[in-house]
Order: sequence, then structure tokens, then C-alpha cells
Amino acid sequence: MVFLSCLTPYRGHSVTARGRLIVNRCATVGRGGQGPALRTPGKSRDSNPVPRRCSRLLSDEDETMETMPRRAQWFMLAAVIWLTKPVLAVVGDHFDIAEIDDTPRIRDIEYPDWFKNSFLDLPDDLQEALQLGKAGLMVYFGQRHCAYCEALMEVNFGREEDIVKYTQANFDIVPIDIWGAREVTDMNGEVLTETEYAEREGTNFTPSIIFYDRAGEEALRLRGYYPPYKFRAALEYVVEGYYKQESLRSYLARADPPPKFDVGEMIEEPYFESPPYALDRTRIPGEKPLAVFFEQRECHACDILHTEPLADPQTRQLLQGFNVVQLDMWSDTPVITPNGEPMTANQWAQELGLFYAPSLVFFDEGGSEVFRLDSVARIYRLIGALQYVLEKGYQEFPTFQRWREAQPTGERDRGPI
Repeated sequence: MVFLSCLTPYRGHSVTARGRLIVNRCATVGRGGQGPALRTPGKSRDSNPVPRRCSRLLSDEDETMETMPRRAQWFMLAAVIWLTKPVLAVVGDHFDIAEIDDTPRIRDIEYPDWFKNSFLDLPDDLQEALQLGKAGLMVYFGQRHCAYCEALMEVNFGREEDIVKYTQANFDIVPIDIWGAREVTDMNGEVLTETEYAEREGTNFTPSIIFYDRAGEEALRLRGYYPPYKFRAALEYVVEGYYKQESLRSYLARADPPPKFDVGEMIEEPYFESPPYALDRTRIPGEKPLAVFFEQRECHACDILHTEPLADPQTRQLLQGFNVVQLDMWSDTPVITPNGEPMTANQWAQELGLFYAPSLVFFDEGGSEVFRLDSVARIYRLIGALQYVLEKGYQEFPTFQRWREAQPTGERDRGPI
């Protein structure tokens, strides 16, 4: 199937759902306009942010080519061909995060053979990468038996050949075992063990990746697993130098503008609190910790969160220990934040640096942020996060992973999440 792509990624539907196309009334954006034109091969939204100019898939309510006058049909067809000619793409298989099974179990995870066999002297590794004409260094934090590390290796660094080629061309990757004892020399010359380095960098979730630029400065940090379409955008965000002038959230919003019309409601749960959202905890502490679900409309990952992890009885039981609020992360919904500041949900999400939906941010009874889940989270990772906050594991342990390791043997030995 051939799909005529456009400059912003299509939201919410698989491109294989219908094969009809029309010209959509949308603005043309590109490197000289309002948004970046991602140069990666076009795929469906769950695989890649497909650059879109003015084409999209029809809903059942849309006007079709068959219902238009013949002259209008020719005009529309010519417009589609002219506007989309630079980014004609063939749609292949796409990855769905529902494929990830994070049930704790034994997994054989192997690094790709093109990962760097490093002595873990990061300044030296960076210089070697620069001598090869690359844009910088990626430091990957992982662990054995991690379902999300497995997804990164098998999907992003496996079947997604364009990601593999683009990464190899622009970065060397140094792998770090978060439980390892090898010595690491960081970018400032400090020597630590792998575990000490991972804990210092706050790797609550694996995989985590730190991107270092040509100057050895941190350009971007990814905590957890992101599907291919987000990962592609993150790579180009660093390689093209956008990190010097804007946040990843702003960059993605220009490439993938949020819906501006009421195209569908977010899924609500009975335990979500109703507005007004006066979440201030600085004057009167809350009786429970606070969980804020930042979501958006036309969000496939949000739908999966509600239909699977949030439908689990154990998850629902754990959420009874929280005050729970759902916000559209792009909306103008008024909020008083836990630290007492009035702003919109959009402004708050921007202040928090959230770029992935759904993101869950947790606050203690006094209004301080204590934890966040801002990457792909299936049922076991979500349950672990809820338990970690309810048990106040953040007060005793430097990372979620360290808290997880300290759990009773029967629970811990089920494997990492």
C-alpha cells in the first residue's frame, strides 16, 4: 500500500485502517516554516512521525473523492500529488506498544554487534566518535531481563533499519550495566562504578539513554522506552542541533501539532477527580499522594493504558491510595499546581518538560514531585511505580531500581521491570 505522507504525523489511527485519501486543510510546515520536516522514511504513527503536508485518511463522515464533482476530483488529486511529492513513502509493518509484555521473567537480551566495545572512558569514547565524523556519544543504561530493554534492542535497534543506520552514522553507543562493577570515567573525569554512575544519573527505569554532544555536554536524556516514531524524532532533535534552542516537547509539538478541534474525548475513569483542579498542597497537606495523568486526545498509547493496565484489579486497588487527576497536556484547562502556582494544563506540562502521552507525575502529601512515569509503561511497571510511591521508597532508596532490588526475595527474583 502506498501512502502519500504529509508534514505532520497523523494522530490516532493506523494508516492501514482505510485506503482513501483527501486533501486536508492544514498548514505546510518545514525547516523554513513552523516545524521540522523529519527526514526519516514515512511510516504509520505508531512507527514514525510521518511528515505530512495535506493528506490524511478519511473518517466515515468525511467527503470522499466519489462524492465530489469531477473537476474537483482532478483538482484534489493534483494537489495531493504536488504537495506530497517530496515525501512519497511506502507503509510497512508498524510497531504497537501493546506488543510489549513486561511480565517479570528471564530474558536473553543481546546488544547489537555495532555497540561500542568500550573501556568506559567516556571522554576518550567521545573523541573517537568525533574523529569518525559523528555528532556525539550515546550512553545506554540497561539491565538483564528487562522487557523494555528487549523492545529497544529488537524493535528500535533491530527491525527499524532506518533508525539503525541513522544512529550508526551519527553516534557511538556505550552500554552501561546498571548493576555492573566496572569503572566508568565520566565526562568530567570522575571515576565511578557502573552502578554508582547509574544511580547518580537517576536511572529509575531501563533503558535510559544520555546523549552527549560534540562538546561533551548533555544534549538529551531519555528515561525508559519510547516507540520508534518518538525515538526517530529524538535522534534528529540532537543531530540537527535543535536541543540548543528549544525543548524536545516544543520540537515535537511543531512536528506533530496537538488536535485543535474536539475530535474525541479522553477516556475517563471513575476515580478521576472533577474540576476545578485546585491541587495546592503548600498550605494544607493532602491526605494522600497525588497522581496526575497527563494525556491527550487521539492518543493510542493512552487508550492502551486505560484498556489494559488501568483495568487491572490490582492497579485499581493501588490507585485508591492516591488522589488522581487527569489533564489534557495541551489544553487551557486552569490548574493550581501542588506548589500553589496558577497556570493552564499546557503550561504545567511544558514546565515539567513532558513530551510523551500518557505521562504520570506523582507528588507527595506536601506537593513535591517524587516520581514520574513519562515513557511507555505496561502493567507491571505501572504497578511497581504505584507501590514505590505508596511505600515512600523514594525516601530510602536513590532509585526505583534500587528499591525494587531490596524487595523480598520472592518478589525481587521475578525479574526487573
